[in-house]
Amino acid sequence: MTTAEAPVLSVPSAPADPLEASVERARDALLALGKSDGHWCFELEADCTIPAEYVLMRHYRAEPVDAELEGKIANYLRRVQGAHGGWPLFQDGDFNISASVKAYFALKMIGDDIDAPHMARAREAILRHGGAATSNVFTRALLALYGEIPWRGVPVMPAEIMLLPKWFPFHLDKVSYWARTVLAPLLVLMAKKPRAKNPLGVHIAELFVTPPDEVREWPKGEHQTFPWTAIFGTVDNILRVVEPFFPKATRELSIARAESWTTERLNGVDGLGAIFPAMVNSLLMYDVLGVPAGDPRVVAARKSIELLLVVKEHEAYCQPCVSPVWDTALACHALMEAGGVESRVKQALDWLAPLQILDVKGDWAVQRPDTPPGGWAFQYANPHYPDVDDTAVVVTAMDRYSRESGDAPYGERMERGRIWVEGLQSKNGGWGAFDADNAYHYLNHIPFADHGALLDPPTADVSARCVSMLAQLGETPDTSAVLFRGVQYLLSEQMPDGSWFGRWGANYIYGAWSSLCALNAAGLPHDHEAYRRGVAWLQSIQNPDGGWGEDLSSYKLDYKGYEPAPSTASQTAWALLALMAAGERDCEAATRGVDYLLRTQAEDGLWEEARFTATGFPRVFYLRYHGYAKFFPLWALARYRNLRETNARTVTVGL
Repeated sequence: MTTAEAPVLSVPSAPADPLEASVERARDALLALGKSDGHWCFELEADCTIPAEYVLMRHYRAEPVDAELEGKIANYLRRVQGAHGGWPLFQDGDFNISASVKAYFALKMIGDDIDAPHMARAREAILRHGGAATSNVFTRALLALYGEIPWRGVPVMPAEIMLLPKWFPFHLDKVSYWARTVLAPLLVLMAKKPRAKNPLGVHIAELFVTPPDEVREWPKGEHQTFPWTAIFGTVDNILRVVEPFFPKATRELSIARAESWTTERLNGVDGLGAIFPAMVNSLLMYDVLGVPAGDPRVVAARKSIELLLVVKEHEAYCQPCVSPVWDTALACHALMEAGGVESRVKQALDWLAPLQILDVKGDWAVQRPDTPPGGWAFQYANPHYPDVDDTAVVVTAMDRYSRESGDAPYGERMERGRIWVEGLQSKNGGWGAFDADNAYHYLNHIPFADHGALLDPPTADVSARCVSMLAQLGETPDTSAVLFRGVQYLLSEQMPDGSWFGRWGANYIYGAWSSLCALNAAGLPHDHEAYRRGVAWLQSIQNPDGGWGEDLSSYKLDYKGYEPAPSTASQTAWALLALMAAGERDCEAATRGVDYLLRTQAEDGLWEEARFTATGFPRVFYLRYHGYAKFFPLWALARYRNLRETNARTVTVGL
């Protein structure tokens, strides 16, 4: 064979445009991480308290020791210990007393020598910060169950709460869904006051500055102020005196009511409220009530906890919950922006469609009894607690797919979702996540609410998603009173510096992304001052490397403005999406932000993001969504490419 006759090998060439190449690599990487049935579910990591509580739950019940699993959890707890000696609520965060006490207790329970260097450093840090007695209410309740402190170290919450009328200042329906599901079974535990079996006899007396029996003043939350603290403190003192004299029959009726309420919402192997603290409390409630271990309720409650474990080769931790609906819906948006994978998006939406809750009127119906169900939950199953945030993101994805593909299989589901979201609008025009008008702010001052997270009031980020959905579905502020009020709420919530508070993501960058997308979708002209102020704020906080970052310390009560933080891929993507929604595709900040994402993309097409960028409860509980750095940067880069290629400056979708 001559040289001229040699076969020519055809090798696909990479896209000449670095931006296009980046989008393709990120898209393919995201596709490869999907499940075979069409959905995505990435790890959802919280702080050390969840895996620590998992270990303590097992020893509370005297479950057989799983040395291999405990060893892996211990490795995780040691790795996330802070340089200050204790444990933070998020990576590189400040010392947190409650997290530190739980992590130390769990490591000691697993078998770590208290004189080991990491344990000695932790103990010294805990004592330096006042000792275990200065922990928050939920930690002190755990310590009381273990007999480490007296029950008078926990505010009184009598089980008779279950019998209070709806007009009473405190009622289960007046607090958030997460507070309800945690509190109902906890009331039984506080009434029965069981003691942990603790077969190894591990205790943590060395973590107290003052012996617990001598402590008279237990801490309150930093948000709790006079005169509410005095009022509710007096109520707590009175209850502490009179509770032992409550009629036995009333107490038993209250406990039965709490058990019934919990069982109705048990949610099979997905667990009560589909969140770890409620799942554990439900399991311990059944234990103290003497329900046999083989009872289906106990079996389901225990399995729901085990399904939250993430076990790797050398480490393991327990998730607070799982996020399949959220992850899948957001992945769909990113992939539709990237293009070229219509059938894969359709598969994901087909997976999401039957998860819509159409036959259960959950707790939200107390405030909106005439609204038909139609929402999606965050988890695989949580029928009593769908949320408007997930619902809006799913519906906008279905609508965008239908518009772009010419196929419209989700029309009825989208309409049911729209009706449900509109029905959950609060009186002030905004939306909370799970309930309407859940804004009884005085309740955050009761002694038990030292975490300040008892409620689910309307917030800008959730409201923005609802506005985006309604606008994308064709409503306008001129024709829809619901949308008009939603837009006005967002305008009223803009901060003096031009940003918006982000309740569920970190923080003002997240709020600005959500709100600017919504205002754009609703048709607010780009020369409106709300855009100009929002854009100016985003430009002013861009990091020298071209990215954006915001620390979770921005939730502190004395926040005075943006504080510099390292750039992250997800927060940079939010800022870019916000700028493009405001018509600023060509601004220097956007160009530099795109360059940051291109430079920091890894060989596998993804981005590294160790920092926590999401929020469970401000100042109390934070989250690291392992999926955020996988779909948000793709979404932002693909949108920038699309606007550039079409020479467009207006985003035509809601998100």
